[in-house]
Amino acid sequence: MTSAILPPSSHLSSPIPFHLAFPVRDLAEARAFYGELLGCPEGRSSENWIDFNFFGHQIVAHLAPEECGHRSHSAVDGHDVPVRHFGAVVPMALWQAMADKLTARGTDFVVKPYIRFQGEPGEQATMFFLDPSGNAVEMKSFADLGSLFAK
Repeated sequence: MTSAILPPSSHLSSPIPFHLAFPVRDLAEARAFYGELLGCPEGRSSENWIDFNFFGHQIVAHLAPEECGHRSHSAVDGHDVPVRHFGAVVPMALWQAMADKLTARGTDFVVKPYIRFQGEPGEQATMFFLDPSGNAVEMKSFADLGSLFAK
């Protein structure tokens, strides 16, 4: 019989931050996109990588241009979403402010901001867009965060 390393998340007092490393073609572009456009504070960095505070989580942009871009899509709620993507679940007011800012900046959305699974369990606001290196980012929000894992 195996046992879990950590207790179920419902027993944790707060979410555990995740760490994600991903490739970028240019660190200055990543700094402008994640730091300036998305407002993610920069942490440590070197000539080959940059840490960002991505809404309380640590993401690291590594200089690796040969590994950039997304390649596959999957059908979800009538949209083709990039299979490889990452993002954050943010409060609705922040999600709307981001949607407005990205729209005003002329962002070419992979999936434009909309409400997914409308009227169903897990209803959520979502949008997908690419960073300058072709990495897909999804930002989402729930009117009821308790439905994050609803079936």
